[in-house]
Amino acid sequence: MIRVLLVDDSPIALHIMQRLLSNSTGIQVAGTAANGKEALELLPGLNPDVICTDLHMPVMDGLEFTRAVMNKYPRPILVVSVSVEPDSSNIFQMLGAGAVDVYPKPRDILGADQDKLARELASKIRILAGVHVFRRTATAKITPPPLPPLALPPHAPVRIVVIGASTGGPQALREILSHLPANFPVPVMCVQHIGGDFLTGMVIWLAEACSLLVRKAVQGEQPRAGMVYFAPENAHLGFDDSGRFDLTQAPPCDGHRPSVTVALRAAAHRYGAGAVGVLLTGMGRDGAEGMADIAAAGGVTIAQDEASSVVYGMPKAAVELGAAQHVLPLDQIAAALVALAKRSAED
Repeated sequence: MIRVLLVDDSPIALHIMQRLLSNSTGIQVAGTAANGKEALELLPGLNPDVICTDLHMPVMDGLEFTRAVMNKYPRPILVVSVSVEPDSSNIFQMLGAGAVDVYPKPRDILGADQDKLARELASKIRILAGVHVFRRTATAKITPPPLPPLALPPHAPVRIVVIGASTGGPQALREILSHLPANFPVPVMCVQHIGGDFLTGMVIWLAEACSLLVRKAVQGEQPRAGMVYFAPENAHLGFDDSGRFDLTQAPPCDGHRPSVTVALRAAAHRYGAGAVGVLLTGMGRDGAEGMADIAAAGGVTIAQDEASSVVYGMPKAAVELGAAQHVLPLDQIAAALVALAKRSAED
């Protein structure tokens, strides 16, 4: 039985979430709280497996609460909030503090499709119940010793990097992108599984920490060095015959649109051995087949390792398929990309 603590200052929202989860097999609402302070006091006694919390609350808001939980009682946190405004990065500050995922609570929760809400919320909770969380403290981050350089065979010059992620991805992407220099010599394409209106806020949040320019890809745009492009909401990201971005409404692949596999396959087809594929933390297997295509084309493939993954699903699928040439901890991936690009420039 997955024990859940619900934290929200709206009695109506708490009542509805309790009702939504009441018939969900294997899930039990262990308790409720009206703010972060009240929830913190309940945590030792309730010992929930998953916490669902709102963002805006009196006394102690979701961000302060998340920081306190990850410092004292680390466990998976799902942010359940109304869709953020396009210029807001508050949700992603919570992800940076240690929350694992977000679920867009409808503004009109009473008028929403209750069966659909129940299925989606229960699915998120079941996924989070099995994730690997990391304690976060206010102490300075200790930089781990660098790994030996990748033992790379001769390869074609790198022409593009494609990164895919799902659960835990925003935090992982921020770690990698924030360590790429402003003169990184090739374009970077990203596909992140994320719902609602959260993509715009995530792009803004990532741009704040990144020396490269971060934006959503636009139909017909020519990818350029010094840029990070994200697949837009509900569109696959590929290339037309001239190498410009081609956004399509083709059916979902591996259950997703945008799909990581579609983007990786497009890069393999367009750039061949000049493509680098990176697969990060996430549920499912989206991206594994695309990584295999890049490897077959002579490109380089890197999967995040299990120890640093919030959910070791997508990278594991690539490893099991034999499509991941290199398996690296998260904090070593940016350095590997920089080394690849540098070596290409020197060749």
